[in-house]
Amino acid sequence: MNPSFHDLFDLSGRVAIVTGGLGILGRHFCRALSEYGAHVVVADLDGDAAKAFAEELEHENGVPCLGGACDVTREDSVEALVTSTLEHFGAIDILHNNAASKSNDLEAFFAPVEDYTLAEWRKIMEVNLDGVFLVSRSVGRRMIEQGRGGSIIHTGSIYGQLGSDPRIYAGSEYLGVAINTPPVYAASKAGVAGLARYLATSWAEHGIRVNTLVPGGIESGQNAEFVSRYSQRVPLQRMGHPDELVGALLFLASDASRYVTGQCLFVDGGLSAW
Repeated sequence: MNPSFHDLFDLSGRVAIVTGGLGILGRHFCRALSEYGAHVVVADLDGDAAKAFAEELEHENGVPCLGGACDVTREDSVEALVTSTLEHFGAIDILHNNAASKSNDLEAFFAPVEDYTLAEWRKIMEVNLDGVFLVSRSVGRRMIEQGRGGSIIHTGSIYGQLGSDPRIYAGSEYLGVAINTPPVYAASKAGVAGLARYLATSWAEHGIRVNTLVPGGIESGQNAEFVSRYSQRVPLQRMGHPDELVGALLFLASDASRYVTGQCLFVDGGLSAW
């Protein structure tokens, strides 16, 4: 008998690390992976909160989960996370590189490119791109040693693939600060997709697939002016919601995408189709 197509999405018995697991998107991603049977390792800077959320997932879905602190910019912290995961669950099957930084200084983060400081550039790049490399390297090494393949997913951005439209930012704010698409954000997210393609071809012989999930604009604290202007640029005429990315993540994490690697999966309401 042929397996049910429903089973292609079943993650029972698999172990999934999610960095940035407490973020706007991260909690949705962790909850979805757990609901589909994965042992989720919630990794974030706040270790206590990560442990609490992992316990919440375990209670909800009856699948053992783990939470812990991880600073993706530090090699020792990344290695500690991977070692802890292996000691607890014995393997790693899925990695979702979801950690990213919007800076603790929004004015510096949203500064015009001609005034952008190298310090701010390096601070963001260290998380958004260096961190993805460090975690991918550590987990990829273990996946190769395990010899059973795996799926690595990076969270990218529409602005790592397309130029931003300055017109949508007139009168737009995020948490009370005038916003734009920062140059370091665009560059780091473009780098994430490039790294995914490199790793996809480098590790294909080991059965490790590497893809990039590319969200469009997600409604998350922007003012009404921005939401309106952005929505007018999207064929579906609105911004996205965090739960609308979950299906794409489950596809990339599961056997449903077992012949998909090195790809960017856009979930952008059609913005990139113009």
